[in-house]
Amino acid sequence: MNNCFGFISLLLFSVLPFTCVAKEYKLILKDHLFYPAEIIVPANTKLKLLIENQDSTPEEFDSFDLNREKVLYPNRRSVIYIGPLSPGRYEFFGEFSPNTARGAVLVEGKTDADN
Repeated sequence: MNNCFGFISLLLFSVLPFTCVAKEYKLILKDHLFYPAEIIVPANTKLKLLIENQDSTPEEFDSFDLNREKVLYPNRRSVIYIGPLSPGRYEFFGEFSPNTARGAVLVEGKTDADN
């Protein structure tokens, strides 16, 4: 029992620092469009994307640049953690509506190599 408590504590404390330092950015999916279509974030920062799907149909958040994909259920919120990222443009799209549900994360600032 004591080992189980120690293991659970270790898991909680290994996840807790990441969630505490991740800066939150909100996206809304409505009418098969992401709002805002672009978000500007600082380089070398852990990010929490809070995505609210206000559509009545599911969508799949997909990004080859960010190496992420997640089903966004209708009328629900989802969380995706990304970063830290180097400066650049990282595109994402809705796999079920790829022509309309498009967006990008624009990362600005210095990299660690620039310091």
